[in-house]
Amino acid sequence: MKNLNVRRLSLYVLIVSVAVSALIGVGIMLFGDFGEFETKILLTTLTITVTSVLGLACGACLEAGKGRILPIAGIVFAIAAAVLWIVLLWSPFQRDAHYFPHFVMSATLLAFSCSHISLLSLATLDRRFAWSRIAVHIFVWTLTGLTLYIIWWHVDPSDTMLARIMGVLSILIGALTVVTPVFHRLSSSEDDAAKIDAEIEKLSKRLAELEAKKAAHAGDPAEVQAE
Repeated sequence: MKNLNVRRLSLYVLIVSVAVSALIGVGIMLFGDFGEFETKILLTTLTITVTSVLGLACGACLEAGKGRILPIAGIVFAIAAAVLWIVLLWSPFQRDAHYFPHFVMSATLLAFSCSHISLLSLATLDRRFAWSRIAVHIFVWTLTGLTLYIIWWHVDPSDTMLARIMGVLSILIGALTVVTPVFHRLSSSEDDAAKIDAEIEKLSKRLAELEAKKAAHAGDPAEVQAE
C-alpha cells in the first residue's frame, strides 16, 4: 500500500508540473516580449512538459505492474534529462563544456527509449504476438546504442550503411508501435473468450458434482432426511 501511494504521489507531482509549465508558457505567450529571458522560460517549460510526459508513461507502466526496472530507469533518466537541459539553458558555463551536451543528449535519448518501451508494455499480448514485444526491445535498444555511438564517438551520421541501418530500425519501430494496439485488441478479445470458456467449464463441473450429489441423496432416503 505504501508503494502504491508513492507511485500515485509521483504521478500527481508529474501532472501538476505539466499544468504549471503550461500556465507559465501561456502567460509568456500572452504577456511576454519574447526576449532572451522569455525564450529561456518557454524552453524551460517545454523541457519540464516533455520530461513529465516521459515520466508519466513510465509511471503508468509501473502502476500497471508491467515492470519495475525499465520504468524506474525511465523516470530517473527523465528527471536527469530535465535537470541537465535546464542547466544547459541557464548556465552559460556549461554550454562551453566539451562533454556536457553529450550527457544531456544521452540522458534524453535513454529517457525516450525507456518511456517508449514502457508505454508499449502496457499492451496485453497473447503468445501469438509475444514476438513483437521482443522485437521492440531489440530494435529500440539497437537504435539507441547506435545513436549513443554517434554522439560520443563523433561518427558522421551521413555514413551510407549506418544511415540505412538506422533508417530501417526507425521504420520497424514505427511499424511495431502502430500495430501493438491492434495486437492488444486481438489478444483482449481472445483472452475474454478464453475466460468465458473457462468459467463455463468450471460451472459445468460444479453442476455435474451437484447432480451426482443429488442423485446420491435421492438413492438414500435416510441421508436425505438427515439433511
